[in-house]
Amino acid sequence: MHRLRAPTVGLILLFVAGCGSSSSDTTSSPRPASAAAFPKPNGRTIAQLAKTAPEGPVLVPSVSNAFEGENRLGFGLFTRAQKQINGAQVVVYTADKQGQDVKGPYPARFESLAVKPQFESKTTASDPDAAKGVYVADVPFAKNGPATILGMARVNGKLQLAGQLSVDVGANTHGPPRPGDKAIPIHTPTLASVGGDASKIDTRIPPAKSLSQTDFADVLGRKPAVLLFATPALCKSRVCGPVEDVAAQVAAQYGDKVAFIHQEIYNDNQVEKGFRPQVGKWRLPSEPWAFAIDRKGVVVDRLEGAFSAAELQRAAQKALNA
Repeated sequence: MHRLRAPTVGLILLFVAGCGSSSSDTTSSPRPASAAAFPKPNGRTIAQLAKTAPEGPVLVPSVSNAFEGENRLGFGLFTRAQKQINGAQVVVYTADKQGQDVKGPYPARFESLAVKPQFESKTTASDPDAAKGVYVADVPFAKNGPATILGMARVNGKLQLAGQLSVDVGANTHGPPRPGDKAIPIHTPTLASVGGDASKIDTRIPPAKSLSQTDFADVLGRKPAVLLFATPALCKSRVCGPVEDVAAQVAAQYGDKVAFIHQEIYNDNQVEKGFRPQVGKWRLPSEPWAFAIDRKGVVVDRLEGAFSAAELQRAAQKALNA
């Protein structure tokens, strides 16, 4: 059973080549799930609800923690042969630690990681295991403490279980900044600081130079910003390349209205040399992460794991409008 808790950086997602997770479009419909098409709790426990469908795909979370209130629950869906399933109809239910007080179903939407051709990197295009999308459900938790999540999916029209997770809501109180928190001041390397050698500060091929123009310290508290932590070439998950492509595309939409900044994860881009100091200062338990910060230096949104261009655009707009 997967526990939705903070792991080491890079291990949270199982969009991993070592797992053999190639994409498998077993359903053709990208429509969001309809809650009406799934069983209602009707006073049943999680165990009783689970008996209404046979075991099917596996739900793998792309987030490391949850909090009281509404949460963005991102996850991948995989066959038992570890192939990613895109475009299925998926919902999740929540319950307490004992599987009582079941709430839901909460529909998930499928967010494609595709970008326009001019923004797709060689890193992503040449990786057959690069993630193609992520499911996202808006899931509320009424209180902190141990809880349970159950997934259900309709794959090719057939209702199936999609795994069960444990989550300790509110446990990671010392993690990365949350919306409403002040952004943490850091210097981020720029093209100017490395003599124009973009490969020193961006493992994407080719480097997204538009994301390496600005030192975060120079815009914090002065201008809206989106700060992306990701390492396309060294990511143990297969989402860092796609999300930096996403950031490059969204950055082009905003021009100089919002500063888009990319920060690599490892010193000298070598895993054995450990994490760059910026990663530690932002208390990241995983990667990638994107933070939207308003002109007052306050975090207004954050996205952990895989995210689409539409999601990042909404986050950037929050920073611009705040």
